[in-house]
Amino acid sequence: MIYLDNAATTPVRTEALQAAWPFLTNEFGNPSSTHELGGRASNALDGARERVAHWFGARGSEIIFTSGGTESDNLGIIGLALANPRGKHLISAKSEHEAVLAALEFLERIHGFDVTWLDLDEVGSIQGGAAALTAALRTDTTLVTLMVANNEIGTLHPIAELAAATHEVGALFHTDAVQAVGWVDLNVKALGVDVLSISGHKFGAPKGSGALYVRGRTKTEPIIHGGGQEGGLRSGTENVAWAVALATALELLPESTAEARRVAALRDSFILQVMEAAPNALPTGHPTNRLASIASFCFVGVSGESILVQLEARGVICSSGSACAAGSDDPSHVLLAIGVEPEVAQSAVRFSFAHDTTEEELEATVVALSESIASVLR
Repeated sequence: MIYLDNAATTPVRTEALQAAWPFLTNEFGNPSSTHELGGRASNALDGARERVAHWFGARGSEIIFTSGGTESDNLGIIGLALANPRGKHLISAKSEHEAVLAALEFLERIHGFDVTWLDLDEVGSIQGGAAALTAALRTDTTLVTLMVANNEIGTLHPIAELAAATHEVGALFHTDAVQAVGWVDLNVKALGVDVLSISGHKFGAPKGSGALYVRGRTKTEPIIHGGGQEGGLRSGTENVAWAVALATALELLPESTAEARRVAALRDSFILQVMEAAPNALPTGHPTNRLASIASFCFVGVSGESILVQLEARGVICSSGSACAAGSDDPSHVLLAIGVEPEVAQSAVRFSFAHDTTEEELEATVVALSESIASVLR
């Protein structure tokens, strides 16, 4: 099997499972308990928090463990919007992940917020960049939320510039960095963001693990209420095992800059080979300012789902876009947001690489893709 759906999920690293195992077996204590078993669990949790913080250039007190990217996005967006009532104006883009879009819709519907949607160009970049954001900011803007890297087409946003523009008027900035971990430098001080979301299963930690960076004393309203764990921001008995696994998986990632250059070369070669093998292939996303790990196409005139079936029969696993929208007959909201016609968007296929994806695997994928398209058109 050639697995090229790493943007949906990655295999769990053996080292992460081994690090978590003691806290699923003998070291099963509740971190809130005052006895020795609970104390050891609490120490392990604190250690994991410090390790995650170090990876992001943050302080341990700024890391909140969650169940994944969706919860992190909801807490980061809803929590900040409700706790910092500078006004009821929010800014985002319609290419964001469904978790962000749904959180914004909730704030509109239940709490009366107004959302300004920034325009996107045909490759998924913000039209006008930071200047367009500055023009959209208002005296009542509370929060801007824009992702580091798009999960379907890979386009990167200039987060440091956008966060700086947001802070000029005193508003806060949240970024969904779920797809970017391990591929982009996510030092939170360099990015200048107030809040950042990650999900462990995108980089070798188990599903159900995640974290939220919340800068300093930024006011945040909890969305889960109870015993006041995680500094009062995320109640519920902490999942020590998954926190340890997440920290371990982060530390196993290669240095992002050099790794991104290496994999980007594979990606670019793959894109050229696909376009030679499939004349109907239309690459989507920014041609250069994109994640090294994502190559996405529309195969004009062919059903993307049909291609996926044929590829899987040939041992290649990939997807038509976000796993959160899998099974839906609707075209990708990301492709529609950048102006792709609905019938063309239905032909989308996304190939997403891991750090150990090889040139030989990609060459074999091109052959399988050519055969798959021919089979569908037959």
